[in-house]
Amino acid sequence: MTAETHTATDAVEATAPLRPRRRRRPGRWVLLAIGVVLALLTVFPLVWMVMGSVKTPEEVNSPSLIPSTVTFENYVYVFSQVPFARYLFNSFFISAAVTVLALWFHSMAAYALARLDFPGRERIFLAIFATMLVSAPVTIIPTFIIVRTLGMVDNYAGLIVPAIFNAFGIFLLRQFYISLPDELEEAALVDGASYWSIYWRIVLPLSRPILSALAVFFFLANWNSFVWPMTVTSDPQLRVVQLGIQSFQQQYAADWNYILAASTVAALPTLAIFFVFQKQIVASIKTSGLK
Repeated sequence: MTAETHTATDAVEATAPLRPRRRRRPGRWVLLAIGVVLALLTVFPLVWMVMGSVKTPEEVNSPSLIPSTVTFENYVYVFSQVPFARYLFNSFFISAAVTVLALWFHSMAAYALARLDFPGRERIFLAIFATMLVSAPVTIIPTFIIVRTLGMVDNYAGLIVPAIFNAFGIFLLRQFYISLPDELEEAALVDGASYWSIYWRIVLPLSRPILSALAVFFFLANWNSFVWPMTVTSDPQLRVVQLGIQSFQQQYAADWNYILAASTVAALPTLAIFFVFQKQIVASIKTSGLK
């Protein structure tokens, strides 16, 4: 290209009119305003809970959000007059144990139902999937009878074992494993890898986003469990955090300042877990959308 051509091209680009910038549509501002309102409505109960936890018993039922007198005696009472630290430990131990064991068994079951070919595979999956159509209150009595027959009442086994098996985790992992390319498994089989090696070295590393999301769901579900721990335990040493919060409420009255303080403490681990694993949750949603 000659120098005259370069000069002519530069002159045309210099004299060309600038493209007008796209104006933002009013609809975007409406969506932004709706999002802000929904965010405020979501955060407001948490703010009200935290503010109420530092109010005095006389002021806790007042309509004002900001307390006139800030006190931390509610937190001192929760941890000194009640073994609330023990309740936190029980909930954390049970939730962590259920999460680890559930991810372990669910991932193996989902891999077998998605990648292995054996007689009755689809029927087994349909039987597992059908349990999602049965509500939990329907199964709580037969589950309690089984747990009592096995001698797991009033111990950690009765709180952990029944909560491990969940059709939702198997279903979600199976759908993820089906979307994996067959070439990965075929190449590993050609190289002499066993199905266990494929599961341990290939499938599990690829499943980190979806496993992280399921870990958050399982942990929060067991951390907030109330009905089953109340059903299967009567020992105060096995009381979980939700039952500990309920202990501040009597038949005709409730110590709302202590309830709000205990609820604030119980909410901190769940918020911390979400902030730690939020990238994995978003990654799992993106992966599910792309597949």
